[in-house]
Amino acid sequence: MMEWVLIGIFVLILSYIGWGVLYQLVFSLAGQFWRAPELPPVFRQRKMAVLIPAYKEDNVIVKVAKDALEQDYPSDNYEVFVIADSLQEATLESLKALPIQLVEVAFEQSTKSRALNVTLNQIPKNIFDVIVILDADNIMAPNFLTRINGHFELGQRVVQGCRAAKNHNTPMAILDGLSEAVNNHILCKGHAVLGLSARLAGSGMAFEASLFQRTMPKVDAIGGFDKELELQLIGDGEQIFYAPDAVIYDEKVSKPAHFSKQRSRWIAAQFHYARRFVPHAIRTFLVAGNIDYLNKAVQMLLPPRLITPGALGIMGVLALLLGLPGLAVGFFVFLLLNILSFVLALPSYTWQPPYINAFLQLPMIFLYALKSLLSMGKAKQQFIHTPHGDTINPSK
Repeated sequence: MMEWVLIGIFVLILSYIGWGVLYQLVFSLAGQFWRAPELPPVFRQRKMAVLIPAYKEDNVIVKVAKDALEQDYPSDNYEVFVIADSLQEATLESLKALPIQLVEVAFEQSTKSRALNVTLNQIPKNIFDVIVILDADNIMAPNFLTRINGHFELGQRVVQGCRAAKNHNTPMAILDGLSEAVNNHILCKGHAVLGLSARLAGSGMAFEASLFQRTMPKVDAIGGFDKELELQLIGDGEQIFYAPDAVIYDEKVSKPAHFSKQRSRWIAAQFHYARRFVPHAIRTFLVAGNIDYLNKAVQMLLPPRLITPGALGIMGVLALLLGLPGLAVGFFVFLLLNILSFVLALPSYTWQPPYINAFLQLPMIFLYALKSLLSMGKAKQQFIHTPHGDTINPSK
């Protein structure tokens, strides 16, 4: 009896993790057939608002704000808004000296969604055509707004730019940057090839202004506001497009402790939105056939990607030790498929130093990813801030 219970547990674990592996593999394969859309001639330069929420980001926000003013887009056609939450007085004075709009906010419990909604209430309607969202550590490529404008010329209403690592200062940062590249391949390119929406990444996002001003007030997330926004938009029938030529440089996590905190916030948000949206997505699919919404909601149920290969290897070894060779083979087969999905999704520059050397840190990354699961409860209750340092040195 106990043997059958044990087998049942192993089969359930293999089925859950295996489903996640196959899901990732399908979109990793699809991403190989990605072709970037050709942008048409641009007939007008849309007026854009660039919103930058900054919570305790004194180390980076002044430099980021200055850099945001250096776009090759006409300066009278875009305006930068810095949303200052818990910044030091010296930082505020430096920001006030810049030709930007400074919005000071204060909350009992700070979240990015609340900061954005307060700012939206202060922006007059019908002034801007496009709203762009950055993080306080983000650096736009000089042609970012020009490229975004080109995608809106195609009639796209929600566009996710290409997030790339701006720092490679530690093995952790290198691996975090590679993880971002895998996300771009699987969750953006692979989905687009199969006619589904790309992800929203939390920054480097652009929205038709009226659509964003209508949708964002529905979002009041403690963490993972981009996931709730993503699900709200797709549930309303919108599609999210990927702009690989609109590059935004994002600071990658350099320290293991920060990595663990960040991932606990992401994982907590993922499963929170799975419980909230999956039942509604199933009903919507059955009634209206919205497979895009169903896919995005079910995506929230996927096992954490960084834990999956380690879990498969450990479970395979345990199955062998417990005399379950058939199940052990199953775990090891899915481990190979999981590795294949990563190989297909990783960029070509991965297979050279210092990227190869960084792979030696993967066992440590697995342990910190496991640790992040233990912090999920805290992440559900309060926003966990990931601090940033001044590592602004974009590189490809």
